[in-house]
Amino acid sequence: MADFHQNGVVATLHNLRERSLERMEKELAVFSQVHPITLILPSLYSELEAPALGNILDELSQVPYISEIVIGLDQADRDQFRHAKSYFARLPQKHTILWHDGPRMRDVDAKLAGEDLAPDQPGKGRNVWFCMGYVLAQRAQGVVALHDCDIVTYSRDMLARLVYPVANPRFPYVFSKGYYPRIADRTLNGRVTRLLVTPLLLSLERVIGHHPYIDYLKAFRYPLAGEFAMQTRVLSDIRIPSDWGLEIGVLSELWRNYSSNAICQVDIADAYDHKHQPVSPEDQAKGLSRMSIDITKALFRKLATDGVVFSQDTFRTLKATYFRTALDLVETYYHDARMNGLTTDRHREEQAVELFAANLIDAGNVYLENPNATPFMPSWNRVQSALPDLLNDIQTAARADAEED
Repeated sequence: MADFHQNGVVATLHNLRERSLERMEKELAVFSQVHPITLILPSLYSELEAPALGNILDELSQVPYISEIVIGLDQADRDQFRHAKSYFARLPQKHTILWHDGPRMRDVDAKLAGEDLAPDQPGKGRNVWFCMGYVLAQRAQGVVALHDCDIVTYSRDMLARLVYPVANPRFPYVFSKGYYPRIADRTLNGRVTRLLVTPLLLSLERVIGHHPYIDYLKAFRYPLAGEFAMQTRVLSDIRIPSDWGLEIGVLSELWRNYSSNAICQVDIADAYDHKHQPVSPEDQAKGLSRMSIDITKALFRKLATDGVVFSQDTFRTLKATYFRTALDLVETYYHDARMNGLTTDRHREEQAVELFAANLIDAGNVYLENPNATPFMPSWNRVQSALPDLLNDIQTAARADAEED
């Protein structure tokens, strides 16, 4: 059974196993009559060929409170888009596919580029950003949730628990973040959170001193979880990264724009597994190696905007502090795993720590060489100011693509 500990920074809503899914879904169905609930699914075409997404759609088909599902489709040619339309047709809810590689959405991207507002690289962040634009174009004041399409252990109660805190009109929350243990095949997973983010936040606190932003991020049990929900009014003014810093970037924007009393985290699963990224020590542009650099850069840039001054000496000290802290945690995670009948490979975990420590310096150098870089995509408020008709253009593109044979 879950505990009921609160960290005093953001509210933690636990799963105490005293309420049925059916009762929660009935309440959500009532809430959605006034404030519609939309689900965003950012997807690569390749995920249509994996079993995880099929199970996700089977579960979603039973959900009674979703008003619309918006699928952001990447890396699909015309024939693959046609297949995607057939593939998602099993969903009984209204659903829309944004074919990001199609000619109509490319025209939308070209209009953005003409105003120097287009996302500068492909990826999940860009996918999600366009889906957010489509949701805003609907002009419905409700709730939007997001989760990935590669969750092997997906069940519909994950979604119900994720959206409930922001859908319930008697709750004060505008944003909820999912959390869960990362366990699969009797192994403790979640390497980037366990071996990078947690020890890095502890090390930043030791090197630069107490900072409320660090306290805020430390309060989240799984800051890199890809599952979150928010009221649609939040979408207009957040600026999110286009790279692997998406999850940290979203948390940072909520911290900038809202009181922590409006933010919560919610226990959505007893176990969670999805597609695992390779470590890729030989290539910083791939896998967990790239992810570690993007996340670390996002943290540095956010702290810099709050007045933290970084230098080469800071990064060298931070690397040494991180390395020792992370190695200590490797041992703690090993003990935790053993006590629960799980495993961790201490050798591979220490190898990952060595890679992340080296990448920390590289991320610091990137920041120092170009401290004025703006890795965030523009807010939709700014886009609407520059291109007032663009949201309608996204709607028109999606509608035309849906009607095309």
